[in-house]
Formats: sequence, structure tokens, C-alpha cells
Amino acid sequence: MKPKQSGSIFFKGMAMGMADIVPGVSGGTVALITGIYERLVRGISQVNKETLINTIKRKDVTKNKKLDLEFFIPLAAGIFLAFLLMSNIMGYLLEHHTTEIYAFFFAIILASAVMLFMDIRQKTAVNIFLMIIGGFFAYLFVGMTSLTMGHELHIIFISGIVAICAMILPGISGALILLFLNQYEYMLHSLKTLVLEDIFAFLLGAIIGLLAFSKVLNIVIKKWKYQTISFLTGLMLGALRLPYDNIDTDANLATSILMPAILGIILIYMLARYSKKAEMSKKIRKAKARSN
Repeated sequence: MKPKQSGSIFFKGMAMGMADIVPGVSGGTVALITGIYERLVRGISQVNKETLINTIKRKDVTKNKKLDLEFFIPLAAGIFLAFLLMSNIMGYLLEHHTTEIYAFFFAIILASAVMLFMDIRQKTAVNIFLMIIGGFFAYLFVGMTSLTMGHELHIIFISGIVAICAMILPGISGALILLFLNQYEYMLHSLKTLVLEDIFAFLLGAIIGLLAFSKVLNIVIKKWKYQTISFLTGLMLGALRLPYDNIDTDANLATSILMPAILGIILIYMLARYSKKAEMSKKIRKAKARSN
């Protein structure tokens, strides 16, 4: 893979990591709007004994018979770096600039949902109904009160399984799940102070949950692509309840709400435009390769 393509995937990974660490925002949303979502789910779902052996031995086989390392190495590096950077500043931003940060992410989620809806080619009654169901489910879930749970290793392990399933779904925030399970601040502190046993317990649960859930999601996307996107769009719209509830409506409208929101919309527009250009360039390269 060319350095430019690796760099692009790396920065998309950083964007996913930054999103996943914020309650109410999903890294899956970023993956969806930047055009890497299906490749991400497909690549994870293909992880098994055969692909691992073929990758380690560097066997000359088809892509679906070995791990997509050209994609996953820069993506994982970007996500990991974002986690390290954002764990040190997110607590400060949420505490001292609550309205600004939630106005920014409200706009990001809303703009992303609108763009996804526009990309749904089959706007049937069933798909609209699925969108409403998704929105209703997310709205109710966001309004639930958090559980009182401890921070034993087995609880952190289970939290990793549950949170990663949310992180890969656009519209459902893994950080919000951790907040609901009373693990968000604790895991944020563990990242800051590098408490390795907590981090490894969470990662182990996340890996197991990711491998299991991605296989199911990959099948669903293949069979019911537009129905799935419709439901996920509804999830994103319903999840707007969390950032909205955290915006102080008495704050300065221009500087605290409108400016961060406009920045969020511009960011999503630029990401979506870049992704479409990259996808178009990819199609042109494939067409040239076939003609030669």
C-alpha cells in the first residue's frame, strides 16, 4: 500500500479513536462516513485460524484468506494514538467546556445521520420504519440511568465485550455504554496512569466481543444493506438526546453553541467529500487496471 493510502487510513483511525472516547459519539459513525465501515467489518469477520496461519506464513493466497494488514495496522495505530491523546484531555474538555464539546458532537452526529439518509437508495416504508425503531431505541437507551458496578477484572472484561459491540455500530457510543456500566471514568484513569491489568482485561474482552459480533454484522450488512443503514441512521438520530441534554441553552449562543456546531458540520462535510473522492479514484484505478 502507498504511504498516502496508509496515512489516510491512519488519520481515519485517529478520528475513530477520538469519537469512541467521547460519550454519545460512535467510532462506527466515523468509519461509516469515511467509507471504511464495510471493509472494517468484513476484515474483522474474516479473522480465524486459517487467515492467521496464512498471514504469519505469508502465503500467496486471495485477500479473503489472510488478514488485511495493510488496512488494520495503520487503522489500529491511529485508534491507539487517539486513545492515549484524548484520555489526557477529554476529562478537562467535558468538565470545563461541556456545552461547546457537546454542541460540536451534536452537529457531527446530526450531519452524519443526514448524509447517511441521503445515501440510502431504497427509501421504502420498511426502511423508514426501521429508522424510526432505531431512533426510538437509542433515545430510550440514552435516557437510562447508569448502573452501580464495581471495577473488578471480570467486570472490566465483560464491559469490554459489551462496549466494543457498541463502538463498531454507528449511532451507539461505546463510551456511553461504559458510562452506563459505571466504567468510563475508571477506564479513562487507567489509560492515563497505564494500569496494565485493567487495560489488558478490557482489551481481551473487546477482542472476543469484536470477533464474535463482527461476523454477525457482516452477514446482516451483506443481506440487508439498506435496511441495516436505515436502522443505524435511526440509532444516530436517537442518540442526539445525550449531547442535547448536556448543552446549556443559557450559554452564549454564538460562541458556545453555533460556532462549535458549524465546525462539526464542516468537519463531516470535509470527511465525506474526501471519502467520495478517494472512492472515485479507487474505481478509476480499478477500471484502468481491467482495461490494461
